[in-house]
Amino acid sequence: MQYIKYINNKVGKQNKCIYLLALEKHFYYIVSTVAILLNGEVLMTEQQAMLSPLTILDKIKENNVTHVIYLPDSETNHLFIAMEEDPNIEVITVGREAETMAIAAGVIVGGKIPVCLVQNTGMMESGDSIRGLGLDCNLPIVMIIGYRGWTRWGITPDSAARLTEPTLNAWGIQYYLVEHDGDADRITLAFQTAAATQKPVAVLVGDEYHGFNRMNLDEERKIIKEG
Repeated sequence: MQYIKYINNKVGKQNKCIYLLALEKHFYYIVSTVAILLNGEVLMTEQQAMLSPLTILDKIKENNVTHVIYLPDSETNHLFIAMEEDPNIEVITVGREAETMAIAAGVIVGGKIPVCLVQNTGMMESGDSIRGLGLDCNLPIVMIIGYRGWTRWGITPDSAARLTEPTLNAWGIQYYLVEHDGDADRITLAFQTAAATQKPVAVLVGDEYHGFNRMNLDEERKIIKEG
């Protein structure tokens, strides 16, 4: 409450941001934006800022993806369910992330369009296959990468997050950050960049721990249908 009182006293009513802070393992994380107020109106709520698994799936389909190569995990469970239910997408699960690149290469040779869905730790584990297949063989593979540990606010104790972008830069791989539904067109940009350069391109999903698990898929489909 003292923090909120401080914000109320120091920041004008026309441009006010209030954040909830949580203490976890002796590190402060900004875990939720309560509201952003401008001229007394709420511009973005937590729900509006979410990244929906159905949005990701729609962009995958818009770019004519035929195969999703994926290591299942709990964070992207709702996306996995949505992909499995879609008759136009073939989901290929793997035992370790490095296998995704070899399978994606085979899909491309077969005349189809793959996307690899992994976490940033898995991206690092896949370094040699990304180098040998993606980069050296000039394969236009889009990797949708869960940005584990990433925070917009700069307090990033997880080394997986701190090393993600430097690693991509070291490999010379272009990437796009997607935080919420409003960023979804960057997924299409990633496919366009991959096609133009004939190189792997990454999409970093900054909202991995929130949007994918925030809403039941059936409820979300109902909202989309009614809205």
